[in-house]
Amino acid sequence: MANQRIKEAQRVTLIGFFANLLLSLGKITAGIVGKSSAMLADGVHSLSDFITDVIVIIFLRLSGKQSDDEHTYGHGKYETFATLLISIALLIVALILFWESAHKIWRSIQGDIIPKPHLIALWAALISIVVKEALFRYTKRVGERIDSPAVIANGWHHRSDAYSSIGTTIGIAGAILLGEKWRVLDPIAGLIVSIFIAKVAWDLGKPSIDELLEHALPTEMCEKIGKAIIANKDVISFHKLKTRKIGNDIALDVHIQLDKNHSFVEAHNITTQVEQAIKQELGKNAYISIHTEPIDTSLSAH
Repeated sequence: MANQRIKEAQRVTLIGFFANLLLSLGKITAGIVGKSSAMLADGVHSLSDFITDVIVIIFLRLSGKQSDDEHTYGHGKYETFATLLISIALLIVALILFWESAHKIWRSIQGDIIPKPHLIALWAALISIVVKEALFRYTKRVGERIDSPAVIANGWHHRSDAYSSIGTTIGIAGAILLGEKWRVLDPIAGLIVSIFIAKVAWDLGKPSIDELLEHALPTEMCEKIGKAIIANKDVISFHKLKTRKIGNDIALDVHIQLDKNHSFVEAHNITTQVEQAIKQELGKNAYISIHTEPIDTSLSAH
């Protein structure tokens, strides 16, 4: 199952990789031939997708490796690290687009005339929107099906490129159809798009940072775990619940209190039942460590 998940992730990433290759070459060529700085910048933006595609392919292969003596909890955090790198790449792209757009707006205010682009640049932008939106939907759907944050993050990178192309299309169309004074629409649209891309980068990067810093699971999930534990009639109470994510899996440690009169075998069976109940909430691949504490229930009865 794990191998199949990795194969699906690699397949969808390779499809995006070759699509990005064709789009990047096409947009850069259209930017040069069509004399469109916006399209040329959009083509460079597409080149950043190559970096993320390579990152995803490499790190997904690493994350799919079985646990070993040096990685007893598996290699799941390689995927988390890949997601963080993608978010950083998105943020860098957003900052570059923001700076370039703001600079063009300022130059336009100072009286500089933005060159009029050719129709080839407009067609390239329209094709890019369609292709990148299709890649986004396909990649995101596969990522959600195999529960891969890195693949989902890569899907959002496709969407960011589509956003960039929308801004480029508006700017190019405005420059061609509305005249010289309206060519400033290009950098204005780019400025707005860069903010959207930065927001996507933050939404993707924050969970990865939390996981790498051993952040606990959300309160709602911890409450579900607590209910699963206490649902066992033999568990008196529990405490010291510690949770964290390891890539696509979850690890937790917890202390449960049992009547001291239970035999060793009975305590073991109760622990197994609690573990199975927790796995129903978290998934069968969860790493669960349960410590039992004997309690004298006769004292609490008085």
